[in-house]
Amino acid sequence: MWQNPARNIEIKARINDVKAIVNKVAELCKTEAEVIDQTDTFFKTENGRLKLREFKNGTGELIYYERPDTDGPKLSNYSKSMVTDPTSLKAVLQMALGTNGIVKKTRTLSRFNQTRIHIDEVVGLGNFLELEVVLQDSQTPADGITTAQLLLEILGIPASDLLSGSYLDCLNLL
Repeated sequence: MWQNPARNIEIKARINDVKAIVNKVAELCKTEAEVIDQTDTFFKTENGRLKLREFKNGTGELIYYERPDTDGPKLSNYSKSMVTDPTSLKAVLQMALGTNGIVKKTRTLSRFNQTRIHIDEVVGLGNFLELEVVLQDSQTPADGITTAQLLLEILGIPASDLLSGSYLDCLNLL
């Protein structure tokens, strides 16, 4: 295990009425959302998941995370590193590790207190809500789960719409 990883409670759900969720999130957050185009390339690893996230401006992030594939809110331990040349890094990682797949999405990011609220339009899959409750050192996973469940209730997301895996898992099932 690693020392002092960043932690969040993450939950994903399918969205049936995007406009209604966008309106609820805007009302809740009372700030302008940020729209971000992202391409995530996942690499083969023995443990956890490693992805290179590329942005339109030519920068990126290398992200390693460990998270169970279970229904409902789940603890994710992660570490990120900013990347100024994602194209060459991707080539090196592909040669060294091989890839598991690519996820392309347009993400609308809003923030509410310690939670990042994403409304994602994933190419080939559709529309999703993702909550990331960023935990402070003094908080337990149970604290984050309580926050996530409260936000799901406020946004009107039923338990039947929750996902257990990642977008890549869903794409690989197609």
